[in-house]
Amino acid sequence: MRPLPGAWRLASAVRAPANALASRLQLPLPLLVTVAACDGPQSILDPAGPAARDAALLWWPMLLVAVLSLLLVSVLWLLALRRGPRGDEAEAKIVRRWLVGGGLLLPTVSLIALLAFGIPAGERMLLPGEPPPLRIEVTARQWAWEVRYPASGVVMVNRLHLPLGQPVEIHLESADVIHSFWVPRLGRKLDVIPGRRNVLRLQADHLGRLQGQCAEYCGRGHAHMRLAVEVHSGADFAAWLDRQAAATVVARR
Repeated sequence: MRPLPGAWRLASAVRAPANALASRLQLPLPLLVTVAACDGPQSILDPAGPAARDAALLWWPMLLVAVLSLLLVSVLWLLALRRGPRGDEAEAKIVRRWLVGGGLLLPTVSLIALLAFGIPAGERMLLPGEPPPLRIEVTARQWAWEVRYPASGVVMVNRLHLPLGQPVEIHLESADVIHSFWVPRLGRKLDVIPGRRNVLRLQADHLGRLQGQCAEYCGRGHAHMRLAVEVHSGADFAAWLDRQAAATVVARR
């Protein structure tokens, strides 16, 4: 499920020449560029898994509340500029009301609402439960990802293949410096630290190709440390893994 379907339609239109699009839609170019970020292989606003979907559904209400708050404060500020002088007692009452309402009640209610939705969403992002049957080991190096499927002996470089709708457990290690494993459309980002193994659970719910990226600056090749992710149906993934395992056995002879 994608939030704000109208935004997705507009984002697809952004691929047209900018001038023609701006003329047709009568929208400023900066707005078009902003909406274009809603789509793409690395867009956090185009979720392809449950963890990313929870994050997006939490982000949209936060954005709406932030925009409404900005508009409200701007309107009140303009009204305050136009307001004439008042007596000291009336001024003191207004100050007390704003201190209680804007300084205590509003932040308290906002934080409670954010925690009420954010904590359950964070728990769901962890994909709790028994460890999934598929374990993948990923080693980060300057500047490449080594992806290993230990059960079958398959090893890939800068390519990660996942089964559709099945949680997987990714064990992350670094061979040199700190990196960060992130496939934006699947959700969680996790640092990869030398001498330590971190475990990340992911699930992909959309077939096709995604893209990951190292999200921690790790040297001059950081910008090119990308990870191509391909999601297969269950049967196609099993067939792909069997082919790769057979090719690995032949290569070792």
